[in-house]
Amino acid sequence: MKTIAVQGVSKEFLFTRQRLESRNIRDLIHWRHQKPASAAPTFLALDEINFEAHAGEVIGILGRNGAGKSTLLKVLSRILRPTKGRIELNGRVGSLLEVGSGFHPELTGRENVFLNAAILGMTKREIYGKLDQIVDFAGITTHLDEPVKTYSSGMYLRLAFAVAAHIEPEILLIDEVLAVGDAEFQKKSMKRIEEIGTQRQTVLFVSHNMQAIMRLCSRALLLDRGKVVASGPVPDVVAAYLQIDGGHRGERHYPDGPYAPGSHVARLRGIRVRSCEGQTLSTVSIGEKFGIEMQFEVMSAGSTLYPTLSLYNEWGTEVFLSTDVTTEWHGRPRPAGWYTVTAWVPPNLLREGLLNVTAAIYSFQPYFIHFKESDVVSFQTVESSDGINARGNFIGYIGGVVRPLLDWTVHYEAIRTDSRAPRE
Repeated sequence: MKTIAVQGVSKEFLFTRQRLESRNIRDLIHWRHQKPASAAPTFLALDEINFEAHAGEVIGILGRNGAGKSTLLKVLSRILRPTKGRIELNGRVGSLLEVGSGFHPELTGRENVFLNAAILGMTKREIYGKLDQIVDFAGITTHLDEPVKTYSSGMYLRLAFAVAAHIEPEILLIDEVLAVGDAEFQKKSMKRIEEIGTQRQTVLFVSHNMQAIMRLCSRALLLDRGKVVASGPVPDVVAAYLQIDGGHRGERHYPDGPYAPGSHVARLRGIRVRSCEGQTLSTVSIGEKFGIEMQFEVMSAGSTLYPTLSLYNEWGTEVFLSTDVTTEWHGRPRPAGWYTVTAWVPPNLLREGLLNVTAAIYSFQPYFIHFKESDVVSFQTVESSDGINARGNFIGYIGGVVRPLLDWTVHYEAIRTDSRAPRE
């Protein structure tokens, strides 16, 4: 069943009015008495947006800051009126767009639960039936009857999410809720979003957390400058997002001279993620072998240098660190010159997600770091249905930092029937 239909929706903002909102009354009176000027500049936050969502879909909304993601959710939740276009919403809408939005600071947590749930369409009987679940999820039992103005931002968030997620809306709009809160709350929130999807409710989920998008969403939309520029399977849309996102995706080079990271002994000249055929990659299939290539220059001969490459996931966890143990240069003094080293990552080792590379060169005896560049390049690993991989036919969520393809053995023995068993 179709729960959301968005047809040709645009939202335009007037720059002048936005600026006047922050001015004082004297500036406003002065502006009112000025002669009419030419048309004020406008900003098109949404530009002819079209998409549909059906019951049970969890759709990720991706895009850089300012792409229009939050504006889209505010238009869908009726906080903003679209400049033009048509929106169809079939069912009760719940939204979590800002921490504690709609909470009255002087009211207690209990009173705000009843107020917000009523605004979102719940009857008094329904609220009483869900109250214990909401309070237990939020983890604020001992503070339930205190004014929410005394709550921390984390308590605000937990209570706001608990209310929005337990009213059982047909449509739930979530904007970056997983960006705040501790790890335990994030796990509970992700589990709750998964449960909502299995109950045939529709979820639109805005996040910069690629791991959460990959885990929770059945498909994704990519916004750029107010337009939908990609729509479809999550891995494909994530790959498209990384192509337009800022930062150094897949490759980075440093100019010659003293401005490259390093010391008087060694300097970093370049790093990239590459295929076996030599192509630079920003997206890698977890079932394919690929390399992380580093170029560095040794200016002063005679030092024993240890180049290292580390991978970190989007949570900041170090996946691995590797050095050139398998080469003839390991542990040997190096003559001056340019070096290109490549760490080859075997297939079916990593899991899908966003990975950042840290490049470094160390010396020991005495210990010295010639350079250590964090997040020098990044790339996305995606799951592919081609070939053998660790998922096989398993369709559930697979966690962990890595996803190795391990050898399993099976011993099977048929059940033996005892012919001497008594007859009935």
